[in-house]
Amino acid sequence: VQLQASGGGLQQAGASLRLSCAASGGTFSSYFMGWFRQAPGKEREFAAAISGSGSTTYYADSVKGRFTISRDNAKNTMYLQMNSLKPEDTAVYYCAASDSGGNYYALRKYNYWGQGTLVTVSS
Repeated sequence: VQLQASGGGLQQAGASLRLSCAASGGTFSSYFMGWFRQAPGKEREFAAAISGSGSTTYYADSVKGRFTISRDNAKNTMYLQMNSLKPEDTAVYYCAASDSGGNYYALRKYNYWGQGTLVTVSS
């Protein structure tokens, strides 16, 4: 499966932004999907994940209550709605897909990655 992330940009603190991840080349609903982010000078970290059906979601503590992950399997697209943005949310956001086992928050679970989209939040 190929993944294309989009929707990043520059926002002020407190604003909202929605990221999209368009998938092609596979059966989208069969993939467990996730969003990860990498801030400048830091390691890539888990942000949110969603099951193939969309019925189960997971969030990092740092985004819980502010971000919402969702997917539209008819459109082969996953979303990340980001509200109440903070400067510490500044990062490149990557979408990822998994057809293997493992912990939902672990990078090694995901075998397909998009190219990333930059989100910058100013104070």
